[in-house]
Amino acid sequence: MTEETIPSDVPTPRMLNWARNSTIYRLERRMMTEKQLFDAITRKAKEKFEDISPTQIKAVADFAVKFAYDIKAIDDVAYAGMSTRSAVRSGKSKRAIARKLAVKGVSSDKVEAALEEADDLYAATVFARKRAFGPFRRIELDEKRKAKELSAFARNGFSFEIGKKVFDMSFEEAEEVILSGRL
Repeated sequence: MTEETIPSDVPTPRMLNWARNSTIYRLERRMMTEKQLFDAITRKAKEKFEDISPTQIKAVADFAVKFAYDIKAIDDVAYAGMSTRSAVRSGKSKRAIARKLAVKGVSSDKVEAALEEADDLYAATVFARKRAFGPFRRIELDEKRKAKELSAFARNGFSFEIGKKVFDMSFEEAEEVILSGRL
């Protein structure tokens, strides 16, 4: 083995250049969290470079994350806020949103801050409209249907109180909540 084929702990200029280009490519296409970018660069670096050491992989991924912060292309606070607003508008509960953001690597304090503006009553009402539950129901209510609707609220992360409140609303009250547009 020559000295050039032994992997060192320092990434080569070629690796760093690839990391920079790969970061730009990924962030042009969609917003990512720090963890998502780190994981994507790590995964692709293993595929791209045959003799890359684990230390080099970590250094390349760290470089990519630092580069993304330097060009202000990554912002977990903005990502959490945008994802939260979008999820509430589509009928997701605070609990479901927090779980999804945690999986994407957003820190709990950033998730908490993003969820301060979220309104579970609004989200549950949107959820009910999408599923034709409660005030938006088109068929007769029986005990089986009632259990199905209330348990669907619970499975989607809404508290029993919120689910019951939406379940018992009139159509006009529900429309008023949706039109208020509280996020």
